[in-house]
Amino acid sequence: MGHGGDVIDELTADHREVEEFFSKIEALPPGDKNRKLYADQATMELVRHSVAEEEYLYPAVRAHVAGGDALADKEIEDHSKAELIMKDLESCEADTPGFDRLVTSLMSEVRAHIAEEEKDLFPRLRASCPTDDLAELGDKVRRAKKLAPTRPHPSAPDEPPASKLLAPGVGAIDRLRDAVTGRGKPG
Repeated sequence: MGHGGDVIDELTADHREVEEFFSKIEALPPGDKNRKLYADQATMELVRHSVAEEEYLYPAVRAHVAGGDALADKEIEDHSKAELIMKDLESCEADTPGFDRLVTSLMSEVRAHIAEEEKDLFPRLRASCPTDDLAELGDKVRRAKKLAPTRPHPSAPDEPPASKLLAPGVGAIDRLRDAVTGRGKPG
């Protein structure tokens, strides 16, 4: 979390981090308890990342990219699908029936979303948004991720201003819950 660079560099680095968690999950046999650890870590990063994108990236796409409204709407819809999977995954352990199906579904959904962003959305935004704005958005995304929730909240608002108002409070509660339960930490 907090890699540096403009918004596209920051979010691309997040994508690589999530892919590392996915690779760790895939390298372990079904039922291994560390699959749950890495799924939780991936979820924590994905939720922070998604909230930051919804607060800053997609409004910039709407403002700077031709056809940006439809593009942003599609990306937010992708987030909603992944968030529902993460919510179901949250209550599973690695040896729970359905865990492997859910984690495979999440990886598939997220990998498709990442590919779309990196091949289409990011290049279009880089071509149409001033460099200074991209750098400023990178700073805003890093700040947003520090305060963002770490657990999926499918019923929470996906767009500003409501998302910007609610995310810090929900994020504080999530981080407290994570600290108390040890979620995302090796046990």
